[in-house]
Amino acid sequence: MGLIKGLSFSVKRAVGISGLKTKVARKTGIPTTRQGLERKIGGAIVKGIFGKKK
Repeated sequence: MGLIKGLSFSVKRAVGISGLKTKVARKTGIPTTRQGLERKIGGAIVKGIFGKKK
């Protein structure tokens, strides 16, 4: 258990990995999460089938 109830610690955030992933995702337009990537691919497929929205 943690020392303080409700307080969590993340090594990735402390080292800066989370921030770096966010910066890369914003610059490239490619999400780094599985859910985000699935949404982006799904949207591209739907756009390819039905064309652009009016």
